[in-house]
Amino acid sequence: MEGKLEIRLGTRSVLGTAKSERHPESGGEGWRSAVPRAISKKPRDHSSKQHFDVQTKLGASGVNMGTTFEHRPVLLNECLELLQARPGATVLDGTLGGGGHACAFLEQTSPDGILIGLDVDEDALAAAEKTLSHFGTRIKLVRSSFRQLDSALRNVGIDKVDMILLDLGVSSWQIDSPARGFRFASESAEEAPLDMRMDQRQSTTVADLLRDSSAEDLQSWFSRYGELPGSKKLARAIVERRRDTPFLYAQDLLDLIDDLRIGKGRKHNPATLVFQALRIALNDEMGALEEGLAKAIDHLNPGGRLGVISYHSLEDRITKNVIRDAVKGCVCPPRIPVCICGQLPRLTKVTRRTVVPSKDEMSINPRARSARLRVAERLPEAV
Repeated sequence: MEGKLEIRLGTRSVLGTAKSERHPESGGEGWRSAVPRAISKKPRDHSSKQHFDVQTKLGASGVNMGTTFEHRPVLLNECLELLQARPGATVLDGTLGGGGHACAFLEQTSPDGILIGLDVDEDALAAAEKTLSHFGTRIKLVRSSFRQLDSALRNVGIDKVDMILLDLGVSSWQIDSPARGFRFASESAEEAPLDMRMDQRQSTTVADLLRDSSAEDLQSWFSRYGELPGSKKLARAIVERRRDTPFLYAQDLLDLIDDLRIGKGRKHNPATLVFQALRIALNDEMGALEEGLAKAIDHLNPGGRLGVISYHSLEDRITKNVIRDAVKGCVCPPRIPVCICGQLPRLTKVTRRTVVPSKDEMSINPRARSARLRVAERLPEAV
């Protein structure tokens, strides 16, 4: 399909077009687990070191206290050290959010470095544009997924960049906004729609998935993306219940999980795994990551660095495997003694193991505890 690509150059906005696919748009249990307290059942009525302080008004816990967009950049110092964005560099932030990492990169690449910031969330772009406005024409903001970073770069007249960061997952602002449907805490579950769209231009929501998907698809998502015990049982129960009662709000799904006693006695609230699986399936997050990583490697200058911050095991596994394959190059079967595929290594590892947040960072921002950073460097093309 033809998807609109909004491009903001400094304080100006223009429109371009880019081809994109319409896909039905937080996997280990312990990776993203901001678990709310237990939910009580209610009947539903469907009648009605270096620190860049880029946050707006926040409470002591770092939770957004108003309607403004919060972005507390995770592993910021580690990104600055390992990605090595130098003065004059061209940087691509593929998951702009509120602009926390971007602000630091623009400071690091001053006085004339350029930053291209991508995000599908209109609220994030608006917040980042305000946060970064003092950098003037050094910023180019594009409403696009990083899976279309090739189109985004083409539309701003840039081919190759010196650094790329992908900070995956859901922002704190999205989680803490009940209207977006990512949150299922008891105080908002009855009003929180089953939405979970990263890109609100997309028509399909989680409520639509729960209404239309087969039991087999639902079971596959719960098992693969949530590693949920009882995936088959829950999938069948959803198909059975929706014949009489639609799933429209978070509480509708929480009631069913509670009725079935899915995951009872486990350390983490099973609803975390269910909502995570549905969010990943809706937004095709794993497909977007695979496509985005391949395009990121293509559009890095030799010596340029790619950083990926993951928040659960599926994301990190995909990132690890893509980097491993690009480091290896050759894809010939082991039984062939001499390479015949002609594929050469394209990356070298900067981090041998994942980099994790410090205890100090986790104490300030508990949601950072699941973060894992991998960094690789682009090799020159063979002549």
